[in-house]
Formats: sequence, C-alpha cells, structure tokens
Amino acid sequence: MPFKTDREYRALAAPLSVQAATKRIDTEYYVEGYATTFDKPYLLYEFEDGTKFYERIDAHALDGADMSDVIMQYDHEGRVFARQSNKTLLLIPDHRGLLIAADLGKTDLARGLYQDIEAGMITKMSWAFRVQEESYDRATRTRTILKIKKVYDVSAVSIPANGDTEISARSFASRSYEAEKQERLYKRVQLLKIRASL
Repeated sequence: MPFKTDREYRALAAPLSVQAATKRIDTEYYVEGYATTFDKPYLLYEFEDGTKFYERIDAHALDGADMSDVIMQYDHEGRVFARQSNKTLLLIPDHRGLLIAADLGKTDLARGLYQDIEAGMITKMSWAFRVQEESYDRATRTRTILKIKKVYDVSAVSIPANGDTEISARSFASRSYEAEKQERLYKRVQLLKIRASL
C-alpha cells in the first residue's frame, strides 16, 4: 500500500488519565490527556555518535489547523475508539498543549481500552499531523513546527520510541530541514517512519 509521505507521528509521555471528577463528556468511560505539548523542546532523535536533534511545537501551531473529524486510535492503527463527528472526542488546544477528552464507552473494544488506561497499562499519547510551516535552528539543532496544516488522529500508545525521554519521535518528515542532517535522516528514515495508508 502507498504511504502518505507528509503525515508525521509523535509519541508523548504525557499522561492519558482517567478523570472521574472533571468530566467534559458525560460518560463513566471518560479519559483525557495531552496528545502534544507546546513550546517545550523535546528530543526528536539521537544518532549513534551522540548528535541530538530536537523539536518544538509552537504555541500557535494549531491556529487555523484543520482538526475536522479527528479520530482516536491505539498505536495509530486499525480500530477507531472515538471520533469528533459522533461527539465522543473533544480536542482543546490550551496553554499546555493539545488536550483531548474522550468517551470510551460506546463499544466493548473501547471499554477495553478504557480499562487498560484506568489500570495504568497505557499511559502515553501520540498524534498524527501534517506540517505547513517550520523552521530549523542549526546552532541548537532544533526544528520548530510553526504551523500545522492538518491533525489526523490522536492515539493512546503502548511504548514510546524512546522510553528514556518524556516524548520521543515515532517518525518525522521525509523532507530535510537542513542539508546538515539530510544524509543521515535518509539512511534512518525506514526505521523511524510510521505511515498510515489512506
């Protein structure tokens, strides 16, 4: 199957938690968490020689982004557990990042995911998006995502790509940010990309 080359995924160690007291959706199977955070650089990738590249999501990157009918999945694959169009998923950009709130009570499988989250088996989140505008600081090796064109999904994830960091890359864009890292990224892209088929 062909891969969508401009869709990016990020695993994030921000908690996906069961919040009984502060329900934004009226259900006993309520979860909320952050699919991404803003203005906090995180380690995107570290090469064998110790060279590190970072990424930062600008606080205004979601301004004007297409967030229509985003879905919630597990590990960015298969089953849809919640979605905006049936009002089981809310996306709320706030001062910290992209807050999600979901009702996981509509199907048996969704309730199973809720139970895994409630039991602390799944505590991480990720998101899939397309970048519209970015910049790169060669001195700090930091890519800043200035504008997101579209958000495809938010996902509960089992294991982030790098468990030693609070957030780690699941993939990054196939296009280069600077010539300095293009050659290395090209060699590693097959290991780092997770692409969703259309």
